[in-house]
Amino acid sequence: MADSKLTSLKKEVAPYEQIDMRSSIRQICNTILPLLVLWYAAYASLSVSYWLSLVFMVMASGFVIRTFIIFHDCCHQSFFKSRKANDILGTITGVITLVPYQQWKNSHSIHHATSSNLDKRGIGDMWVLTVEEYEEASWWTRLAYRVYRNPVVMLCIGPIAIFLIAYRFNVKGAKRKEQVNTHITNIGIVVLYALLCWAIGWQAFLMIQGPIFLLSGMLGIWLFYVQHQFEETYFEHEDEWSYVKAAVEGSSYYKLPKLLQWITGNIGFHHVHHLSPKVPNYNLEKAHDASIPLQKATTITLRTSLKSLRFRLWDEERKVFVSFKEHKQMLLQKSGRIRSSIKPPRAGIQGE
Repeated sequence: MADSKLTSLKKEVAPYEQIDMRSSIRQICNTILPLLVLWYAAYASLSVSYWLSLVFMVMASGFVIRTFIIFHDCCHQSFFKSRKANDILGTITGVITLVPYQQWKNSHSIHHATSSNLDKRGIGDMWVLTVEEYEEASWWTRLAYRVYRNPVVMLCIGPIAIFLIAYRFNVKGAKRKEQVNTHITNIGIVVLYALLCWAIGWQAFLMIQGPIFLLSGMLGIWLFYVQHQFEETYFEHEDEWSYVKAAVEGSSYYKLPKLLQWITGNIGFHHVHHLSPKVPNYNLEKAHDASIPLQKATTITLRTSLKSLRFRLWDEERKVFVSFKEHKQMLLQKSGRIRSSIKPPRAGIQGE
């Protein structure tokens, strides 16, 4: 796609940046209230059957994801017109989702400003190494990277490492406003969980909140991972990097069934969101449908998205993600070509 057409896309989606207060209020009602009801239903059904309770927990975890989308929009100041209202609701939903509002808001803004830029990795994104970087890395770095990119570690240990541990601390160099907000979030979580343990007992609390936390955490990490880690995504160095190309070509359109699309707050239209973060989640599909170029963005489905689990390294030469196995095969082929290009020594003449 020509650069001029890519640039014009931002103008096409601008009308969809308008905030509709009624839609925002309606979304709070159809997200937070069902979450509370489902959480209570999970507790009430414990006396009947834990399997029945699990059904409510699975449903509740979906609404935690939807709550996070509201939190996410507050971070972009795209949920309410008032900055203060966004900050307050963002902090409240941050307690529910275990994410400190100001800390995540700052790191996520960096993610948007540097997504797909090979020279500005490391804040608010997944750890990605190029083939060349991996080959030049130390043994320990390679091991750490392999562990980090392992799907089991990423999806099962990741939620605990990120949401329960990493987000409880302020990052180095954080400003006072961010530090205070992190402390407020931590206090809010402790108070909320203490009240629930007092009301229903710590055993019942863990039996309910544990699965909800783990499942919603896995889904959250998966969504963030899959929408940038697809085979022919976009990565460039600073001198050739383009914000618009990074948005349209470096973010996928995750085409989900309508129910899952609703639960995930339309975040599957990730290319639209990265192009214009000011578009509220309830307008993302409208912006996508209104632009023919945006409809041609890389589309992945539930089935095809599973392929991304094997993507490990970015191949700068071929502009594709490759697996560790494919990388090993490339090395063998490369070494084979080198060996075949070396002529064997000429046999000597007897008596020389």
